[in-house]
Amino acid sequence: MSVLFIALMRFLSHWPLPALRVLGHVLGVLLWAVVPSRRRIVQINLRLCFPHKSDAEIHHLARAHFVQFAQSLLDRAWLWHAPLRLVEQRLRWVGSDLAMAQLAQEGPKIVFAPHFVGLDAGGLALTLKASKPVAFIFVPQHNKVMDAWVNQGRQRTGNVKPYFRHEGVKHIMSGLRHGEMLHLSPDMDFGPEESVFVSFMGVPAATVPSLSRFARLGRAPVMSLVTRMTPQGYEMEVSEMWSDFPTADVQADTQRMNDELAKAIERTPDQYYWVHKRFKTRPEGAPAVYKKAEISR
Repeated sequence: MSVLFIALMRFLSHWPLPALRVLGHVLGVLLWAVVPSRRRIVQINLRLCFPHKSDAEIHHLARAHFVQFAQSLLDRAWLWHAPLRLVEQRLRWVGSDLAMAQLAQEGPKIVFAPHFVGLDAGGLALTLKASKPVAFIFVPQHNKVMDAWVNQGRQRTGNVKPYFRHEGVKHIMSGLRHGEMLHLSPDMDFGPEESVFVSFMGVPAATVPSLSRFARLGRAPVMSLVTRMTPQGYEMEVSEMWSDFPTADVQADTQRMNDELAKAIERTPDQYYWVHKRFKTRPEGAPAVYKKAEISR
């Protein structure tokens, strides 16, 4: 099945983008209808993060997310298999002149790249733009065939230095101290052992404090990269380097990361990765939010 899927993606890489996006829209609506477990997770996440929205607004936003999610999945066909000159035409950078200059300058830096549906597009765009290899932390896929395909796609420019979570952080810190650029996406729930509790969209959330710790230990400034889907492809918005970051307060730094993320989500809420159980880990004594009884308000 995996081999057939990859063959299909290679075939779809030749399609015009508007046609591929229509197919993605159809796939998204189909997934919305046939995957009720994920639909439920998305709705719960949205209700927690947007408590003032009506049921109709949550329904519309959740359905739109499924469409964007499916479109971004099919977009990996051209991102990973179409000629790079075509890929570059569909990737547009935005940001202040200062931000773009800071992104290009030599020296270590951490690029905070949160989980919007365009995450892979932004990562690829960064490797196309950077003058030397960009470091990524990869999490292996369970399926070996898919894992090989994903890794090949993410490293197709050759301008990538891969790290793996199971290897620890020693090599990552060494790379930063030697001037590497690290693409980092710590905005997921990895369990209580690796996390601190800070607010995310007004809800206590187990959050990995690696952005603050890596920046401090690697002596690296931080800037954010938010990738948004557009009708023409993707738009990468890079921020200027964060001032007064990191501080000595890891908790406050991690809260700031979530606050910056919340601002980005407010602009395109349907494009954030809501299918993830962001609130699976709860503070001690707090009720679980993904139980069947929690779906009704």
